[in-house]
Amino acid sequence: MKKKLVALLMAATLVLSLTACGKTEDTASNNDSSSKTNTSSTTNNTSSNDASKKADEKITLRMAWWGSQTRHDRTVQVIEMYEKAHPNVDIEYEFFSFDDYFTKLKTLVASDQVWDIFQLGGNFPDYVSKIYYLDGFVKDGTIDTSKIGDAYLNITRDTEGNLVGLSNGLNTYGIAYDVDMFKNAGVELPTSTWTWDDYAAAARKIAKATGHFGTSSFTSSEFNAGCSVYIGQQGSLGQYGFFNVGLTGMGFDDPQMLTGYIQMRADLIKEGASPDAGAEMEITNIENDFLVTGEAGMTWVAVNQFPTIYDACAKNGRTLALATLPRVTKDGNSGSVIQSSQMLCVSQDSQHKKEAAQFISWFQNSTECNNVLLGERGIPINEDVRTALMANATAGQQIMYDYVTLVGTFKTPEKVNVTSPAGQDQVVDLYRNYIQQVVSGEITAAQAADLTYAAAEKLFK
Repeated sequence: MKKKLVALLMAATLVLSLTACGKTEDTASNNDSSSKTNTSSTTNNTSSNDASKKADEKITLRMAWWGSQTRHDRTVQVIEMYEKAHPNVDIEYEFFSFDDYFTKLKTLVASDQVWDIFQLGGNFPDYVSKIYYLDGFVKDGTIDTSKIGDAYLNITRDTEGNLVGLSNGLNTYGIAYDVDMFKNAGVELPTSTWTWDDYAAAARKIAKATGHFGTSSFTSSEFNAGCSVYIGQQGSLGQYGFFNVGLTGMGFDDPQMLTGYIQMRADLIKEGASPDAGAEMEITNIENDFLVTGEAGMTWVAVNQFPTIYDACAKNGRTLALATLPRVTKDGNSGSVIQSSQMLCVSQDSQHKKEAAQFISWFQNSTECNNVLLGERGIPINEDVRTALMANATAGQQIMYDYVTLVGTFKTPEKVNVTSPAGQDQVVDLYRNYIQQVVSGEITAAQAADLTYAAAEKLFK
């Protein structure tokens, strides 16, 4: 067989390790999911997977994910391990950049050909018609959850309690920064209570001192880690969220609560301290982010990405560290939560759902497998795997573990959104466009706040 290689809740203090993986394909189409209904796996696993198949019958599973080159290499290696241990299983795989992955997925959704095993994040509601729930596979033992706590299973359940996937790892957001660039620019290193004013001042000072960007803006993280968190940081603890907990509407009433953040983002772009839309297009994955190439002092990261860029920079004699997300005020809400990085799902279109579920179970529970993956997708949810990886952590991984432990000590609301409503991707695209219009002077930050709020509110109408 020829394999084709293509170039967000936990509020307790936890010692965790983050992992993630992926692959994608090429052209776009509309996500027409309205005509499909999700058939729960709790009803009849055996009939959907042809229980009469012999154990030695050759089957082919298709799998895809998005991510960095490190993720691609490690995932391919474990796929080959699985095939060797299961000679009747042939896994055809594809991997992509983030944007290309979802372009391809939308094409496959429209043609009812979604991969047997596919990777999703908090935007899974957009693709729920193609997700085969895993509850039945857990109940019949196909998926082993004996070393996975209920809290880790709950972070990949939908609002009705269905298990839509198995988490690839626990994750949270942070800001990676170049320690020496901060020091050489005369900027104090971030503390765990630094503010957005501190962040903006650091970006400006670094840009002025070095001629580089003070902060980069890895686009797949900034909306969730910045704009959305900014809302949750205001008011009393848990008073506001960008969306409400039930994902039935907005979590705040005043669009102008967004204005300060949008104005800051636009000002940094206008001043050359942050990349504009054209420069952002050069960032195709975390490995060519401006921080990694030495052209920025900071960048947004989902922290499972940190060990990869830490190692890349260390090869060039550079030292990275992780800062917590800035706050509105030093003594204000952190807005940070620990959630699922991504998850592996079984496709409704699969002809081999049980075998797909068996692979997912192995992927999350095998220590041998995860000794290759090394938490790149997030901190493993299996307690034995987590313990094994922490004992042999690299410098970058240890920083990641320590960071997640720190975030686990922050006060968080009793209930927090760990998923996104269907259509959020389109809202993010509009929000980014509005910021550029503020930069160019076409609209004000206040108008951009109103437009962003209106776009998000339309998701529920």
